[in-house]
Amino acid sequence: MPLPTRVSARTLTTISGTPVPIPDPDCLIHLQFRRFAGCPVCNLHLRSIVRRHDEIIAADIREVVVFHSSAEELRKYSADLPFAVIADPTRKLYREFGVESAPRALLDPRAWPAIVRAIATELRAGRDKNHIAPPTNPEGGRLGLPADFLIAPDGRVLATKHGEHADDQWSVDELLALAPTRAVLPAKKIAP
Repeated sequence: MPLPTRVSARTLTTISGTPVPIPDPDCLIHLQFRRFAGCPVCNLHLRSIVRRHDEIIAADIREVVVFHSSAEELRKYSADLPFAVIADPTRKLYREFGVESAPRALLDPRAWPAIVRAIATELRAGRDKNHIAPPTNPEGGRLGLPADFLIAPDGRVLATKHGEHADDQWSVDELLALAPTRAVLPAKKIAP
């Protein structure tokens, strides 16, 4: 299946019930595909996004993060994220955007440093009695690969990255470097 070069207009619904237009006529969309709810490697990456979320908003980019888990499962792990979180347990969007699952997600040695950091972070967090541990048998499995899409207000896909392993996604610096200058987009405030 060919990957999309333009995204047709649609409205996704977040795990809290908020509608999210894709594309958004007022800003760029960074559409991220992650693995499962509670994924320790995904959580490390998303925390880097949270830390620099103000910079991302200032660049007229709206974060939309898709997981192959149910909304119910996602609410346990992502209630505090300041951006749109979308449940796609049937992987309809994953198929449409060509996002795969493969054993290399975890077996690729380039993912191992992030896996070790994620395990260490989980062990530290596990000391907090309110911490919810990652699922032992996640919905949709553990072998999902990440993917990133930068979508213009007119629906054009400006850039893509299909990860080769579990920790292969755009950093915030890479995302910001891909964003067109403000002169290209209308200057409007993006709601989280």
